[in-house]
Amino acid sequence: MPVLVDATSIPENRGGVARYITGLLQGLDQSGSPVTVVVKSADREWLRTNAPGHRYLDAPSITVSRPGRLVWEQLGLPLLARRLGVALVHSPHYTFPLLWARRSVVTLHDATFFSDPAAHGRVKRSFFRTWTRLARLLAFRTVAPSAATADEIERFVRRGHRTAVAHLGVDRGVFHVPSEGDVQRFRRAHGIPEGERWIAFLGTVEPRKSVPALVEAHARLSSARGDVAPLLVAGGLGWDDEATALLRAAGDVPGSSLRHLGYLPLEELAAFLGGSDVVVYPSTGEGFGLPVLEAMACEGTVLTTRRLALPEVAGDAAAYAEPDADSLERALGDLLDDPRERSRLASAGTRRAAEFTWRACADAHRAVWAS
Repeated sequence: MPVLVDATSIPENRGGVARYITGLLQGLDQSGSPVTVVVKSADREWLRTNAPGHRYLDAPSITVSRPGRLVWEQLGLPLLARRLGVALVHSPHYTFPLLWARRSVVTLHDATFFSDPAAHGRVKRSFFRTWTRLARLLAFRTVAPSAATADEIERFVRRGHRTAVAHLGVDRGVFHVPSEGDVQRFRRAHGIPEGERWIAFLGTVEPRKSVPALVEAHARLSSARGDVAPLLVAGGLGWDDEATALLRAAGDVPGSSLRHLGYLPLEELAAFLGGSDVVVYPSTGEGFGLPVLEAMACEGTVLTTRRLALPEVAGDAAAYAEPDADSLERALGDLLDDPRERSRLASAGTRRAAEFTWRACADAHRAVWAS
């Protein structure tokens, strides 16, 4: 089936949806299922390097801006699909061409716009709720990255077709058990003393990630005992004003007990996650929770929550807490006191992560396209 994948939604930092699009294309490569991909010219060679088995077309320059991309999606994308003679357009990030709706498959990554509206700004919440409803009602099919998200979509948007599930995968070229040399290079790059480990958080700093609660829990433990490793926060600052103030005040000062490292290069992530004492991801709700899967693939010991899709991803290979300072302090303290349990969870995590592949994700998408 000739399929056109619209990859123009890849963000400038190539995080989030970019990992999903790249992984999906890699999985399609592995299954020998080439597609046509329309992409912003700045992302074309990056995608081609990661997934060379597809045909890549440059989108017009108007797609560089978000408003321009949305206008082109509605007017230019249907014309391109018609000119190419494709049977179906896959839109990987909520929005899709309304003039091509009945021949579109749309990925809906998250239902927290409905279930946890306070975690999002008013404009963003309204935008994604609207497009989720439109996709369920008008698109040929919709796809979600977890059963938890598909169930939440069904709960809040009851009209339309059932949303299919396609679990995400993990890029083994990036996320793997790091060597001691990898960890040593990471230490040198960030001024971390020889032999010192750290507690890690990876993700966009937004309200539902509960970063202030994690910072407070870590500060309490550090005050009560002298052997707590520093908390290193990696990822961009989102719209959590409290967390932003805390992290900007902490900065990135070697030797500090709280450091904000900002975005890390992909090649440093395995050492950052796998070299930590614990990877803490105290989210109040995730459509999938890719950082949890990536941490497990790097043999990181994961502490997360039982909210929405997170236990579906982590299973019995993670420790769990509530996303508040009291619960996080207890759970993190228990893990730091029990190296045997940390080792058990780390080993279980690598086995669990091996169950999630981009090939399986691609196969699930192909089944939806052909349905």
